[in-house]
Amino acid sequence: MRTAPGQVVAGRYRVTDRPDDDVGVPAVDAQSGARVRLFGLELPELLDPAGGAAPGYGARLTARVAQVAAAAPTHPRLLRGLAAGPEGELLWVAEESVSAVPLERLVGNGPLSPYRVAEIGADLAGALRAVHEAGLTHGNVTTRTVLVCEDGAAMLGGLLLGAAEEELCAALGGEVPRRVYETRALMLGPLAERWAIDAGAPADTWALGVLLYRLLTGHGPYPEHDLPTLLAAVRDGRHHPAEGCGPLRPLVERLLDPDAARRPDAAAVQRELRDLLVFAPEPYPDGPPAPLLPVPRPVAGPPARRPRGERQRRRPPTDRQDARPAARPPRIPPRLLGPLVLLAVLALMAAAVAGVVLVAG
Repeated sequence: MRTAPGQVVAGRYRVTDRPDDDVGVPAVDAQSGARVRLFGLELPELLDPAGGAAPGYGARLTARVAQVAAAAPTHPRLLRGLAAGPEGELLWVAEESVSAVPLERLVGNGPLSPYRVAEIGADLAGALRAVHEAGLTHGNVTTRTVLVCEDGAAMLGGLLLGAAEEELCAALGGEVPRRVYETRALMLGPLAERWAIDAGAPADTWALGVLLYRLLTGHGPYPEHDLPTLLAAVRDGRHHPAEGCGPLRPLVERLLDPDAARRPDAAAVQRELRDLLVFAPEPYPDGPPAPLLPVPRPVAGPPARRPRGERQRRRPPTDRQDARPAARPPRIPPRLLGPLVLLAVLALMAAAVAGVVLVAG
């Protein structure tokens, strides 16, 4: 996937910077002027049983992506998928671009605190709730598709790219389940979030449980060194212990339940996480730290915040308060008290010695 600044792909997207493996290719939509990020999905040659090349299926994937884009809801925590267009051996998928970093980068230094994970999870559960109410399944909830903005809000992307990938697997596999499995194995690898045992909305909430576990512990709940071992563990419901999930342990264990009927839906997950945040301790008694990201994010709704997490703003002083005399500062700075006391002790000792000498003389 080679692109260069100034290049136009899919007939309408002008590349503005070098590609980034985590956040795609930055570009501008020539038709609307909007900033977008592009993802290129390779379209391998499809052969028919007679050995000749089968008709191209770029149009099939484009139609599927357009269908999902038209049905996708608008939500402040859901990145807006725009369109897809084939060009040669690539299908370019365009998505809304925001100033943020992938969650994958932020968790590279170790687990996050339970209450920070609860904030992220509440944002993602809200986005999934909107997707499910629109009759869609996201199917692509991973640390790569979640972006974290400067204000701490988490945004869920990857909806159109996930739909294109699944449609491509179905096109390559055809009516043979084994071929579909082999195609997904090559394309997705042993990433637990993409291998739910069921379909629909329960698959998304299960993937959210996997993601929360990963953020809380620093690793996935299932073995991911090879795909057969991963799938066997997922099928049998054998995940690593969840002691490291802290106050989120009960919720995570319910989300990872093999029985989809016992899992909470996205709306219930969002409510439970928000209730937990009400009792979260204050992490910054002197105000929040400096922003970690270089640029602010466009306003798109408030992030999931603790109701008691905001510092109380100081009211302007009243006339009575202004009339009060200001408190006098200490005459001696505190940092000089120690040296002055020492000097005083030495002076007293010198005077005592002098008195002894005078009396003895």
